[in-house]
Amino acid sequence: MKQHPAAQEGIPAVIDGEPLKGRHVLIIVENLPLPFDRRVWQEARTLKAAGAHVSIICPTGKGHEKRREVIEGIEIYRHPLPLEAKGPLGFLAEYSAALFWETVLAWRIFFKRRFDVIQGCNPPDLIFLVALPFKLLGVRYIFDHHDINPELYEAKFERRGFFWQLMLLFEKLTFKAADVSIATNESYRAIAIERGGMEADRVHVVRSGPDPSKLKRVPAAENWKNGRAHMVGYVGVMGQQEGIDLLIEAVQFIVSTLGREDIQFVLVGSGPALDELRALTEQKGLRAYFTFTGRAPDQVLFEVLSTMDIGVNPDRVNAMNDKSTMNKVMEFMSFEKPLVQFDVTEGRFSAQDASLYAKPNDPVDLASKIVELIDDPERRKQMGSFGRSRVLEKLSWQHQIDPLVAAYRQALSR
Repeated sequence: MKQHPAAQEGIPAVIDGEPLKGRHVLIIVENLPLPFDRRVWQEARTLKAAGAHVSIICPTGKGHEKRREVIEGIEIYRHPLPLEAKGPLGFLAEYSAALFWETVLAWRIFFKRRFDVIQGCNPPDLIFLVALPFKLLGVRYIFDHHDINPELYEAKFERRGFFWQLMLLFEKLTFKAADVSIATNESYRAIAIERGGMEADRVHVVRSGPDPSKLKRVPAAENWKNGRAHMVGYVGVMGQQEGIDLLIEAVQFIVSTLGREDIQFVLVGSGPALDELRALTEQKGLRAYFTFTGRAPDQVLFEVLSTMDIGVNPDRVNAMNDKSTMNKVMEFMSFEKPLVQFDVTEGRFSAQDASLYAKPNDPVDLASKIVELIDDPERRKQMGSFGRSRVLEKLSWQHQIDPLVAAYRQALSR
């Protein structure tokens, strides 16, 4: 397998010239605690290597309960959230609480040490409200575009209406407030320009590339297979739009129709639909074929990724998933594992020949592709090798360092 030496080195301790030396950056993220959010943590470590002092505001979470912590020289300020939102009113309560704490902590940090840039990581598209008063004081605002929230709302609640229109308004105001925008892929960049009205030269593509120096294979742990010959893995959020119910239907076809009882499915992650999904496997008589780990430490994640034969990405084909780059796809490829997924634009761009593509939202075709790949070990090996090489040569975080620093330099020069 062709190797790319520079991509194996990880984020350097110091970036040549320290282009952000003397600057103070505040990153605000509401979705996940740090350092659990891999993308934001890689951004923070990169900015520190570029010479910046980095502070982060984020929520608390399992394993990350400390309200203030310094890790690798990066200051982390965490705040509580009242609940894990499920409906529109739940999201309103969650985001209101988050905005309150983000505002309080931002001013506390500012008075301690003035910052030059705020980087807001959505969801929600409301963090610009925290940034606006600071912009009057000369602080720049960079919008890190993780999710397209109008499409996310439509995928979750299967409707548009008033709240969908509100998502569009918040998105537009966010882009208007931003000095520079960071897009995770070309689809998001097009939205920033066409729907958000951003000037093309102010939108930088910084992909959510994995860091191969951190994602390393470990010895396979056969216990994850539950005594079966083969294993399929999933890594990610347990929510409605992730299509795990379609995966469960696919497994029912594999077991009941194809008579295959030799494949174990291990799902790593947590989310609002986890209990419902566990109940669904019980209802369909498939509980023995599924292992749900819940949110897991890296040791468990790496064991699962190292042990499984193939990965599966059952994300539904919709406007949200079609335009989004999924971290799990990159993680499968980093561990040299081929995958099966439905045919979505950004999923195909990321994986290319490292994946088989099932018909949109068709669990029977998904099942057929899984079995087809399980039964062809030579093809699995070739596809896994291709995926690993693609990560090292094109997609890893090391290839995102220059675009990220360029975005900051542009924002600070405005």
